[in-house]
Amino acid sequence: MKKQLQVVIITGMSGAGKTVAIQSFEDLGYFVVDNMLPNLLSRFLDIIEESEGTDKVALVVDLRSRGFYDLVMPAIKELRERQDVNTQLLFLDATDEELVSRYKETRRAHPLSPQGRVMAGIDRERHLLGEIKSIANLTVDTSDLSPRQLRHRLADYFNNDQQTTFYVEVMSFGFKYGLPLDADVVMDVRFLPNPYYIPDLKPLTGNDPQVSDYVMKQPLTTQFYQHFYSLLTTILPGYVKEGKTSLTIAIGCTGGQHRSVAIANRLAADIGKNYVVNISHRDIEKRKETTNRS
Repeated sequence: MKKQLQVVIITGMSGAGKTVAIQSFEDLGYFVVDNMLPNLLSRFLDIIEESEGTDKVALVVDLRSRGFYDLVMPAIKELRERQDVNTQLLFLDATDEELVSRYKETRRAHPLSPQGRVMAGIDRERHLLGEIKSIANLTVDTSDLSPRQLRHRLADYFNNDQQTTFYVEVMSFGFKYGLPLDADVVMDVRFLPNPYYIPDLKPLTGNDPQVSDYVMKQPLTTQFYQHFYSLLTTILPGYVKEGKTSLTIAIGCTGGQHRSVAIANRLAADIGKNYVVNISHRDIEKRKETTNRS
């Protein structure tokens, strides 16, 4: 029986890391094509199947391709309807501030604003890509990721011959540093008692038992967590049934140091009993970095 062709379509904001993604998929053994014309996707995959040279293909489709915005949605829909192809859509994103910084470092003009402001191009591109981002199987915010970290993140998701494992990313963050762009579910826990105002706990984080115990043993936390975890256990099977390959659950407090870290750790441990889970703490080192610069 012929093996199903595994296809990853890579797209997203210009400057968000598609070049690193190309290198990552090559390292994972994918046959990679950059700047693929959307209207040639299906025919190209027919050729790949006939050649029988590989069963894993990664295709970069972005605004350099003529007719991108008119052609890419129908092309993706066509691929997803094919029984012989398992199609995953990867969308790479980053904050406006980070994208502007990257363009200034490389001194490149934005492709949608070659003679104007970089920010104008970013605004236009973000508007145009909104629908595509909404149907992505996986969205990765590369704002705070080094190239090496991005490679590891992609390997975690795609270094799997069948790509059928549902993957949950649980992350903590601080609202003062902005919302994570790749979050599917965001929970604000700033209403919980804050260890920051307890002198002995202030310099610690939610990874320390003293802080974790303080947060989790609060009556309000107990009541909240029971309801929140019950909600997640209800909706997670629905995401799996709908064919979503990953879900990012972001837990936020003010600075991403105490409450969000403690809740995220507990949540990852509990969800991990039934699903593949990765835990990350986006802003846990931010206060230390700020102190060191002072």
